[in-house]
Amino acid sequence: MPELSPPIKKLIREYQDLYQTYWFKKPKESVIRVDEVARGTASFYEKIRKIVDWKEEHLMRRIAIERALKRRLFLRVGQDIAEAFILELIRGGHFPNNKIPKSKIQKIQKIIDKYSFILKTSGTPPIGKTKAELYTQLLSIAACEVEETLAKFSHRRINALIEFMEVSVRKKVRVGRRALKQLGQNSQEIKNTLIYIAIQQALLSLDEPIITYNLFKRRYSNWEDPSQEILQYVGKNIYSILDNVEKLFSHPLADKFYKLCEKHDTPYLLLGDIIAQDPMGIEEKILEPENLSERIKEAYGKRLKTLKSRTCRSAIYSTLSIFLTNVFALYVLEIPFAKYIIGHFNQIAMVADIFVPTFLMFLLVVTIRPPGKKNLKLVQEIVQKISYGEDKDSYEVELYPKRGFITEVLLGFLYTIDVCICLGVMAWLLWYLKFPPFSWLLFYIFVSLIAFAGVKIRERARELRVSEPKATLFNFIVDPFSLPIIYLGRWLSLRWRKINIIGVVFTILIDAPFLIFVEFLEQWRYFLREKQEKIH
Repeated sequence: MPELSPPIKKLIREYQDLYQTYWFKKPKESVIRVDEVARGTASFYEKIRKIVDWKEEHLMRRIAIERALKRRLFLRVGQDIAEAFILELIRGGHFPNNKIPKSKIQKIQKIIDKYSFILKTSGTPPIGKTKAELYTQLLSIAACEVEETLAKFSHRRINALIEFMEVSVRKKVRVGRRALKQLGQNSQEIKNTLIYIAIQQALLSLDEPIITYNLFKRRYSNWEDPSQEILQYVGKNIYSILDNVEKLFSHPLADKFYKLCEKHDTPYLLLGDIIAQDPMGIEEKILEPENLSERIKEAYGKRLKTLKSRTCRSAIYSTLSIFLTNVFALYVLEIPFAKYIIGHFNQIAMVADIFVPTFLMFLLVVTIRPPGKKNLKLVQEIVQKISYGEDKDSYEVELYPKRGFITEVLLGFLYTIDVCICLGVMAWLLWYLKFPPFSWLLFYIFVSLIAFAGVKIRERARELRVSEPKATLFNFIVDPFSLPIIYLGRWLSLRWRKINIIGVVFTILIDAPFLIFVEFLEQWRYFLREKQEKIH
């Protein structure tokens, strides 16, 4: 009978300790409670916001926390806002009712005070930076820490899985000669940090604020309760600290490490699922390879089913978000502008403006194909190698050979022609359909955003694939013409909140009044209960 590898044993121990600490022990202290009617009302509103604030599903709670935190700080009356802030999050359905201990209120307030202190002591921003950008970045990181504090169980499990994959990948990665030059001084430290970032992006699709928060925890000891000296240092140097983090995300080798981790993350996801099902008794059950294979098959099937439903939901939410923004822009901006300039708005152009991007998303999602049967067998083999310490594979990270000046100019010229053809064909179609000039710009924006979102969803749908995708003649022909639109969508998506008109309208005109209404509704319910209690 084979023996489990030390990293697997360590992961099992961490899961066992985690479940004993958070799962089996019920809190003895009093918990935070909100009125169920007010909670139902706020939860319904948050479901609508999911469409408006289009973001990947696993990031939605963090986005909601960030939004609530910004609003609370903006409307701040007294010094302590943590209790009202947590109550709002529970009402919105982001955290369970009657589960969070009241001691968390003080911890959340300390988090808010910590990042407020950093913002106050940050000093004058350098050239090219603004205080508003720092404010947004810090609140995004603060929202990550709030989420981890209120959902400690899930975050500890995630961190254990990240560490498990990190230990394994570090041993296997070799950096090529050309790539090694890009790492420069402290190459080992930078390499390890890039691996850590790539694993979080590939394994769990975490975004920059969450990864930045995790980097803070690694760099500064006891970040949950830092010393005054560390806080003052971070506040004084926050611009350079965040600038160094941004350089890591844009490092020339960052994409290489991500692609490597994305290709090999499936076995670690499935092992995490298998252990999480029965952490207390799993060690003996997976000692037999046949038993482990059966559990891999079961976990693979569950994750595949979840992946299909998640892909469908992501497609619906992302399409609805851009669809609503498109309709809003059409009636508020495009039609009035067209009538003012040319006197009318083409009905065919209006239909195409709304439904072409929507159909594009449908096409991108409906053509997703699940992995074949061979993929499962390959996954079973890799998981067993990792579990029993038999995985001796190594992965190389290397840059492409440097191109000569003439080749670089020629390829750049060909790509420029490619971009012109792609955008030119779209421009001809818009002219043929008699789109107003202003509508051209919005059409480019929405089509590119949909294209990028669809590609991201397709990437997530390949989560369980461990084999290389087959190159086809169709991809060879289509890729050069689709890449410019996808890259434009990627660039715009980073600035989506500035473009998301519906989101801005909701935040300015609806969020604050609705918050006041829900809080008043809860107070009214408590008032009625007080009156009822006096009837005896």
